[in-house]
Amino acid sequence: MKQFSGFEAKKSAGARELLPAGGYVAKILNAEEVSYDWGNVLLISFDILEGQYKDFFAKDYKEQDREDKKWRGTYRLSEPKDDGSEKDGWTKRAFGNAVWSIEASNPGYHWDWDETKLKGKLVGVLFRNREWEMNGNTGWTTECCALTDVDDIRQGKYRQPKDKPLKVTSAAENSFAQINEDSGELPF
Repeated sequence: MKQFSGFEAKKSAGARELLPAGGYVAKILNAEEVSYDWGNVLLISFDILEGQYKDFFAKDYKEQDREDKKWRGTYRLSEPKDDGSEKDGWTKRAFGNAVWSIEASNPGYHWDWDETKLKGKLVGVLFRNREWEMNGNTGWTTECCALTDVDDIRQGKYRQPKDKPLKVTSAAENSFAQINEDSGELPF
């Protein structure tokens, strides 16, 4: 075998640790409005502030050895479009709940439509298990799916969010190819 450049014998980082599903007290590190072709979101970046998983996302970020490091402690809050649709009504309720959660967690703070003032605020974050699919592979991860107030987290007065499996489609059910049992000569 010919030696190749850049070789280094070292232990693989392996699979990264996942934050278990549940509720956590977090500190908001950044909040910014992000625009997509389909609409805007308020991107809230945070880290765990208390308990066994304190600084979980900072440690995760430092352990990433790739050039395209990602901060994984985020919550994307869709902004309402104000179009009167049923989906818009749901988006408005979710936005209102998120703002209430931040206000309730930070006595004296009142939302004034300046997202930069969210930095340093506390909030309860709820994580659920979510199944993913990429290039035909599937697996499970956890994601922040909702915000709540920190007192409910500290007192354990929150409902654990349900797992979110992939949606089953009829195409997936019929995606198995028929195998001809007579495969001729095998190459091995």
